[in-house]
Amino acid sequence: MSDPDAAGYFDAYGGRWVGETLVPALQRVEAAFRSARADPAFGAELAELNQHYGGRPTPLTLARRLTGHAGGARIWLKREDLVHGGAHKFNNVMGQALLAKRMGAKRIIAETGAGQHGVAAAMAGAVLGLPVEVYMGAKDVARQAPNAQRMRLFGATLHPVEQGSATLKDAVNAALRDWAAHPDDTYYLIGSVVGPHPFPWMVRTFQSVIGAETRAQFPDRAGRPFPDAVVACVGGGSNAIGSFSAFLDDPVALVGVEAAGHGLDSGHHAATAARGSPGILHGARSLLLQDGDGQVVEAHSISAGLDYPGIGPELAALRDRGRLRFASATDREAVAACRTLARAEGILAALESSHAVAEAIRLAPLLGKDADLVVTLSGRGDKDLATLEATP
Repeated sequence: MSDPDAAGYFDAYGGRWVGETLVPALQRVEAAFRSARADPAFGAELAELNQHYGGRPTPLTLARRLTGHAGGARIWLKREDLVHGGAHKFNNVMGQALLAKRMGAKRIIAETGAGQHGVAAAMAGAVLGLPVEVYMGAKDVARQAPNAQRMRLFGATLHPVEQGSATLKDAVNAALRDWAAHPDDTYYLIGSVVGPHPFPWMVRTFQSVIGAETRAQFPDRAGRPFPDAVVACVGGGSNAIGSFSAFLDDPVALVGVEAAGHGLDSGHHAATAARGSPGILHGARSLLLQDGDGQVVEAHSISAGLDYPGIGPELAALRDRGRLRFASATDREAVAACRTLARAEGILAALESSHAVAEAIRLAPLLGKDADLVVTLSGRGDKDLATLEATP
């Protein structure tokens, strides 16, 4: 992995595009992260929590029946759905929550879309004794009700956001407003590799545990040094960059799968890499969905966690370099893949992860029977049961 430059850029993307109020707060976060990153005690405490609270390392599972269904490459599942809380969000949240405690923060705020980041933040607040407030779009509160209930049970205060599209973008806006109003005693625990520097860098660093574990596990499980491909879904992209980070210098195809919604030409999708252009969103320069006047276009996905009109700046840079290929899956394809995996393997994936499963099913025959591909199963699908039941 390469770190961003001193201004927080990965090539042409990143930076710190915020009002003056937040600059000192971001500088304090960056200084604290640099200090913690160099402190063996911080790393040891995070490793302890990852193993004995979070349940890491997660397994690398060969999906034999799914492989037979796809008719090609062996499909392996990196089981982030088995982390405590049910998603990869735990990895980043525990790292940032420890950082917040180290900085002496009096409260943590967070945004969430599918709710998994909010749940993880609430869990971390409970175990570390820090009050947590979560901003969540009102639309997402309704469609991810079990996660909203879990946040409250863990002691977090949940703020439904009614403005705009009432989804993840608007939850981020609300959280940033809160932080701007309370920069001295509050830590904003951002949930993906988005936002102003140093957040994309920090979140990638904490999520890199996914790729590091996969790289270590694969030779023992498959008898080969590397898989032929690693596939992960992309909303903001934290599980994806965490998965890809260990393989950037290896002969491994990297595939990010976005939400095509009702179709790439429908106007109702969240396929930023396919249909986006450079611009500024939530404090960073990256690719985003916008109209000719530079106004952000509302994204759509059946999965609340992919319902975001931008991607992380490092992912945008990797796309431009040609190191990362993007694909997409529609709502219907994701639901079908979710059901296929459930019936073939007895594993209920989140609808976000199901987009990556859909691409793996497409890709496996193209790679052939002698190949191996790894899918990051970024979360479990309990939260999506109502959506799945209501979808033909």
